[in-house]
Amino acid sequence: MTAETPEEPGGFDAGTPGRHCLDAMDRPDEGTLTDFEAARITVRLGAIANNYKTVQRLAGTAAAAAVVKADAYGTGLAPVARQLVAQGCDTFFVARLEEGVALRPLAPGARIFVLDGAQPDMVPALITHSLTPVLNSLAEVAAWSAAATATRTRLDAAVHIDTGMNRLGMTTAELGTLAAEHGKRLEGLRLVLVMSHLACSDDPASAMNRTQLDRFRTALAMLPPAPASLAASGGVLLGKAYAFDMVRPGLALYGANPHPCEPSQFAVAVQVTSKILQVRPCVKGDTVGYGASFRAKRPTMLAVTGLGYADGLLRALSNKGAAAVAGVRVPVAGRVSMDLVTLDVTDVPMPLVPGMDVEFVGDTVTLEEVAAAAGTISYEILTSLSGRASRRYEDMP
Repeated sequence: MTAETPEEPGGFDAGTPGRHCLDAMDRPDEGTLTDFEAARITVRLGAIANNYKTVQRLAGTAAAAAVVKADAYGTGLAPVARQLVAQGCDTFFVARLEEGVALRPLAPGARIFVLDGAQPDMVPALITHSLTPVLNSLAEVAAWSAAATATRTRLDAAVHIDTGMNRLGMTTAELGTLAAEHGKRLEGLRLVLVMSHLACSDDPASAMNRTQLDRFRTALAMLPPAPASLAASGGVLLGKAYAFDMVRPGLALYGANPHPCEPSQFAVAVQVTSKILQVRPCVKGDTVGYGASFRAKRPTMLAVTGLGYADGLLRALSNKGAAAVAGVRVPVAGRVSMDLVTLDVTDVPMPLVPGMDVEFVGDTVTLEEVAAAAGTISYEILTSLSGRASRRYEDMP
């Protein structure tokens, strides 16, 4: 029985802040490590800063917040948050309570919105760490209002209106109740934001965008005046009508294209590379990898690289993905395994040797191309990046 089987799952830890290596000086004991890194994730903080500025330009007079949930989309919360704070970003969105708690010391003067809301067990920590919940139901409004009464303070709150996602957010019926009884329901609360979320902002031609825009405007007219936010990354590209008072970019900050059908306006911020471990020939008819799913149709040169699904290269890229060697695109040959992936490098015109770099995501192979080959979206590619691969951060603030 082999140590790895074709049925092995592809799940892994997406990493946590503090696990990522910043540079050689931050290594705990240089003498215990080598200079050889089989897999590396490079995060270009300067590109993230430039992408934030691009969003600011596109948003016009609207403020630009930053979504840093899921460990800043897999790029590393601490260095990314510090870079954004250095660019003047003073408003952040996270999903989980623990993300907000981790972010607070990194952005001590910022407003931090927690998208999960204010479940009763979350209330003490929300107050302790000065986090602002995004209230998704009348029950959460009641819980947060009760907390304001109990602490004899006035608490900031955001209200999330569902305009067509049918995910989190107040229903039409709840909106009607809140609008009719807002004086009582919002007692002790300071309404600092009313928000909603677009379902189809990645498709500029979708009629759903206009439908949700109209529904959001109707909701705003029913509620007490407050700053409003509808657009995340895709919505920013839909135009000024969607910007309102604040936009909430996430994906665009990390270099992905929110409108894959159009040229990207955002700089590449993440590069995933690996080293060639072995170069080997195979004859016509030879197979490669688990399940023998690749069979050479000609005399073939293969390069085995030190990257696998444990590092974030999705197993769905087996026989579908591509990489770049010396700027030449080459296909994945066979299945992606836990620690290795094999490439067909027959058409690379230069000699290849162990130790050479191979790009799997970056300047030549885009996030959108990788996502399309894997049958998924750029969000999953980014947030699947593992903590095992070495991390390097360029352009530290």
